[in-house]
Amino acid sequence: MVSANREMVVYCFDTLIAHYNSEDAPPPDFDDGHHPLFVTWKKSINGGEPRLRGCIGTLEARALTIGFRDYALTSALKDRRFPPIQAKELPHLECTVSILTNYEVAIHYLDWEIGKHGVIIEFTDPTYNSRRSATYLPEVAAHEGWTKVETIDSLMRKAGYSGSITETLRRRVQLTRYQSTLCSMHFSDYVAHVKKIRGSPPAINGTRHIIL
Repeated sequence: MVSANREMVVYCFDTLIAHYNSEDAPPPDFDDGHHPLFVTWKKSINGGEPRLRGCIGTLEARALTIGFRDYALTSALKDRRFPPIQAKELPHLECTVSILTNYEVAIHYLDWEIGKHGVIIEFTDPTYNSRRSATYLPEVAAHEGWTKVETIDSLMRKAGYSGSITETLRRRVQLTRYQSTLCSMHFSDYVAHVKKIRGSPPAINGTRHIIL
């Protein structure tokens, strides 16, 4: 099984910087394969807790090279919850890559463990009789301090449901649980890594980032 690793995070940073420079990213240094994946960007200012800046991925298996290339940019530039990340924000960014594994259909909406499982919910909106779905990665519920019920309710809102959430509706949820491996890297660590393996820090529009 392929696990998330540092080289995948480096490739995501490379891809975003290449976008700002209107050039191609250096070829990735990891084994390709087909897996579901996510790319998450967070931003930290003045040592504060990193805040979400973009997170998009796929629950379907994708070739890792193409998937990380596409979702590094999509999550940074096209997450509708946030404005596009600008080049000047790079020094404050942290990137996390996730590879999803072990999909299992749950018995009911509480049949999963906080901190261990990510969850995908599907349900029928009783107001519009339409299907809705949403997912949270395994680390979300634990980070937010949510209970299982609070997580499911939040997912229903994330899926676009605005009606009343009742226990009856929760029991109608079809839940799939999964696990993931992940790897995170702050921009400063990325710069140090690039300088070590390539001999010089990355350049953005001709300006090289120096570690102070």
